Amino acid sequence: MTATTRVRRAASGPRSTAPSLRVERALQREGYAVLVGMDEVGRGALAGPVTVGVVAIDAACSTAPQGVRDSKLLAPAARERLVPRIRRWCLGHGVGHASPAEIDDVGIMVALRLAGERALVQLGLDPDLVLLDGNHDWLTDPSRVGLLGLLEGGPWTPPVRTMVKADLRCSSVAAASVLAKVERDAMMVELAPQHPAYRWEQNKGYAAPEHQEALRDLGPSEHHRRSWRLGGTDEGSAP
Repeated sequence: MTATTRVRRAASGPRSTAPSLRVERALQREGYAVLVGMDEVGRGALAGPVTVGVVAIDAACSTAPQGVRDSKLLAPAARERLVPRIRRWCLGHGVGHASPAEIDDVGIMVALRLAGERALVQLGLDPDLVLLDGNHDWLTDPSRVGLLGLLEGGPWTPPVRTMVKADLRCSSVAAASVLAKVERDAMMVELAPQHPAYRWEQNKGYAAPEHQEALRDLGPSEHHRRSWRLGGTDEGSAP
């Protein structure tokens, strides 16, 4: 049975109440000793960066800290409590960002790749495989050129395996989402006093009603993605 078959079976099986390392262990048995779970947050926001978290594990990493879930399913305080526990548990971790200006300049998909590369650099190791949430490989898609990858000495990009709902099923990916969410939320809270009308301390840059009302009244700030339809609807919300 191939690693791909195992991933597909894990994805199609009964939905668990918590992520596990079942998929990661199957891939490790196929020879991918060092795995990196990767997830993004902020892709659908109107303001602030897009952020990518990575968590590396190997066979010596035991069960993930109790409470690790997809970051969207956790209260802010629970996410924050998990951060030091995740960092102690995993082999390596990182969080990378691409700014609103970069999103405007190169588009959201290349910006995701840029943020992912920045996160991978922080690991200080060469993973054997990246397990990426979703159904599209925006990290190594040859039609999307990563900016860091163009530089001499830029990061080597490992093979990627995509998996829909990996943040719900795979502990490494769920942990990566927690690290990314906590760091990006903290950035938006720190920016909020500079532009209080947008209420970023509450909506984290997503298209909440108070944010859109302020945009209609004041227009965009330097932290908004000006290439976007800022008066339109958003892909999600920030709890």
